[in-house]
Amino acid sequence: MNDQTILNFRRLGLLTILAVYLVILAGGIVRASGAGMGCPDWPTCFGQWIPPTDESQLPSNYHEIYAQRGYENTQFNPVKTWTEYSNRLVGATTGILVLLTAWASRIFRKRDKTIFYLSLTNLFLIGFQGWLGSSVVASNLKPYMITLHMLMALLIVALVIYTIARSQRETFATIDSSALPPRFKTVLAAAIGMTLLQVAMGTQVRETVDYLAHAHNAIDRQFWREGFPIIFYVHRSFSSIILLTNLWLFWKLRRTLPRQSLPVRTGYALIGLIVTAILAGVSLDRLGMPPVAQPIHLLMANLIFGVQFFLFITLRYSAGVGKQARAGEILQNN
Repeated sequence: MNDQTILNFRRLGLLTILAVYLVILAGGIVRASGAGMGCPDWPTCFGQWIPPTDESQLPSNYHEIYAQRGYENTQFNPVKTWTEYSNRLVGATTGILVLLTAWASRIFRKRDKTIFYLSLTNLFLIGFQGWLGSSVVASNLKPYMITLHMLMALLIVALVIYTIARSQRETFATIDSSALPPRFKTVLAAAIGMTLLQVAMGTQVRETVDYLAHAHNAIDRQFWREGFPIIFYVHRSFSSIILLTNLWLFWKLRRTLPRQSLPVRTGYALIGLIVTAILAGVSLDRLGMPPVAQPIHLLMANLIFGVQFFLFITLRYSAGVGKQARAGEILQNN
């Protein structure tokens, strides 16, 4: 195994992570624009591998055809159709990248079999995610299916990040994180849990928005807020706790590690993402639920989880969070 093959594997892994986040963004755009049924069948779109651009390209009785399949009131809209089709193209591209990453991981079969098997697991999960996407369409966009689809994307992101980070653990081992307090890693794990809880609450709010969009389509979006459940206000307030927790983490990183070290730079990115997510959330709350803010808010939440998880793995492979401090405490007690 040479350095170039390892580098190629890591590049493919990074491209895969980027592609997964593009899928999440594309899915958010599809959901915010109401284009989820822009293609009422799968894997084709209106029975074609390349969807039509005009209604005249469809059979004159296509409404009846899709009504018989369980999709009533199917109306061709070129913008929504191509929005959903673009989402599928991004998903297919991601699948190809995961396949290439799994193929490239064969170089680790002797050095670190875990990387190889994780890459195969990612390949299986991306296939399952594709099937789940078809089930979302078949369910006529049931909210719980959409939520499951997004949570599966988070799992794939975490596994790909861990796989690529594991291939660089020798590099991360050169990072001296021993000056960090012993409880730092525990707080970071709690922060990751908070993010997942916040995402789960966000999906509940999102389902309410979907319901209001369907039930009150004729009412201006700024009036939908009156129908939000209590979990919306919990979700909104919880963001302050998340911000304060992550600011503590960043403050500790900034005080104890070199400014140009990877954990500190990751901390900067984390705070930037959280602030952006909060601003997008505020715009949703105060500016009448603008559609453009919805996919941004969703993407930021998923990026926050990814960056937190990457930081956790980086510190796990580093020289050790608080190891020297714990050793000193043991010596003092003796």
